[in-house]
Amino acid sequence: MPSRTCIHARTPFQSHTMSQDAFVDFQNVWLAYNDELLAQNHFAVEDINLQVKQGEFIAIVGPSGCGKSTFMKLTTGLKMPSKGRILVDGQPVTGPLKISGMAFQASSLLPWRTTLDNVLLPLEIVEPYRSNFKQKKAEYVERARKLLNTVGLGGYEDKFPWQLSGGMQQRASICRALIHEPKMLLLDEPFGALDAFTREELWCILRDLWTEQKFNVILVTHDLRESVFLADTVYVMSKSPGRFVVKREIDLPRPRDLEITYTPEFTNIVHELRGHIGAMRKTGAAINQ
Repeated sequence: MPSRTCIHARTPFQSHTMSQDAFVDFQNVWLAYNDELLAQNHFAVEDINLQVKQGEFIAIVGPSGCGKSTFMKLTTGLKMPSKGRILVDGQPVTGPLKISGMAFQASSLLPWRTTLDNVLLPLEIVEPYRSNFKQKKAEYVERARKLLNTVGLGGYEDKFPWQLSGGMQQRASICRALIHEPKMLLLDEPFGALDAFTREELWCILRDLWTEQKFNVILVTHDLRESVFLADTVYVMSKSPGRFVVKREIDLPRPRDLEITYTPEFTNIVHELRGHIGAMRKTGAAINQ
């Protein structure tokens, strides 16, 4: 039977098992956006306890405005919790993490830089790479070219963003997020603006990159098919204040090809997750199963 945890409304999802190999560890984390809201006990996310294993791929889904992107910012140190503690790779998060890469719905490629130069950008501005960029530039260029070849952008190194399709731009954005070989990749709806065929093609590219390198991935998405195809575990968040109310382990075999998305097992999981989100929109509670 599939592993599934479902909690009633107003009772936050609790990940009770403390694992020694947890790569991301949220311990009783609450966040209010400012001191005034904190004084009013008005939280964007509340009482999050969550452990993500080394090399695990998780996806977070839920209604708009539920705190999915806020969770990402907490994980990478772009926001600090009002209460609680966050550990990543065994270390307390006290500021922006250098061991993470990020990609968003907008590729944000700099229009005056070529594809290759856009991918190299993090190595030019982030230590310790910045200090030795000139000395190791040939090595870094080779690394960037290899990444671009992996995602199907070989031959496009000298093209500018306006010469690339949306899917190509997003591939370059993912390469830029991975160029410094991060231990964790955070993706905030990176494929949301793409057509269905391009989106599925990029699912497979991301699947292959993760399979090869086994970095941790946290994917925020509104696409339930995307979450089930890619993730080891899907978490459903409630309406604001954000709480994890469902944990769904995806027990589909790997490696997963697109054909699996047409199987009853796959569609049943998607329908189950859709049911939870639909129930929360109406009642604030996931379906009790």
